Amino acid sequence: MKKNKLIYWTTTTLIALFEGVMPALTSQTELAKEGIRHLGYPEYFGNALVVFKILGVLVLVIPQVPKRLKEWAYAGFTFNFLFAAISHCAVDGINGQTFFPLVVLGILLLSYRSYHQLEG
Repeated sequence: MKKNKLIYWTTTTLIALFEGVMPALTSQTELAKEGIRHLGYPEYFGNALVVFKILGVLVLVIPQVPKRLKEWAYAGFTFNFLFAAISHCAVDGINGQTFFPLVVLGILLLSYRSYHQLEG
């Protein structure tokens, strides 16, 4: 039980940092805006994405949130990471930026698995 709890909170904290804190602090920088434009998305898409990422992180880290809502947050982040990898691959070809979202997806999957083991 302690091991699962440690894995859950470690992986969920990493997701919270990558997908909640960092986007919240950096989304309005010129580098972030250029990254969204580079992939062919309008600027408002980046703003909406940050809002949903922050909401998703809150859902994952607040223990009182209902299970069904947590499932939706996990699904949303899964789609986010998969489509980020596809976008990078389509625009820039296969490189490190293509695989980084898949690495973070792996962390998310560990969080998801350990969450269900705790709830089990």
